[in-house]
Amino acid sequence: MFDPTIPQSLQDTIDRELERDERIEWLGMPKRIFFTPGATRAFLLAIPWTAFALFWTAGAAGTATNMKEVPGLFSHFPLFGLPFILIGFGMLSSPIWAYYRGGKSVYVITDRRAITIDGGWSTTIRSYPPNELTDISRKEKRDGSGDVIISRHTWCDSDGGAQSTELGFLRVADVKDVERRLRGLAQQAESRERRSQAD
Repeated sequence: MFDPTIPQSLQDTIDRELERDERIEWLGMPKRIFFTPGATRAFLLAIPWTAFALFWTAGAAGTATNMKEVPGLFSHFPLFGLPFILIGFGMLSSPIWAYYRGGKSVYVITDRRAITIDGGWSTTIRSYPPNELTDISRKEKRDGSGDVIISRHTWCDSDGGAQSTELGFLRVADVKDVERRLRGLAQQAESRERRSQAD
């Protein structure tokens, strides 16, 4: 299935991923937005982080100037703040990277499975067979767009707190149609399994 709105690089990735005789039933890209949930969290954290790093570095530079007659470590003390400033600027730019990644991602439904291809600096490809599509959920906005959640990835942060990320077909234009197609794929697989068991 050729879609002129899908960049050629993503079309090539899809072609390499498909198995022999696997047929595409639907494909689409996420809506490109700057403030995804992850980008929003990073941006909000970056505001106090960067402000403190700048304030600390400016204070350290003033201290070093006042102590310029003291050689050694103190003359380079402001440099310790530079990595934290760079990290802060990196987090402040996370909405830009979220928008960029949106143009490097594509979702595919075939006659055998669901596939998510998330690009960026590297490409992550996740494949969901029909038996993993039996407990999906839908988040729908007023304009009909939204997320079809297939699974959740959980982990512990550095403080030991539980964190989770929702995985699936995120920010698709017609979320209800995508959910219907995914449920249909799961039901078709169940029907084929029942027929094979009956035979």
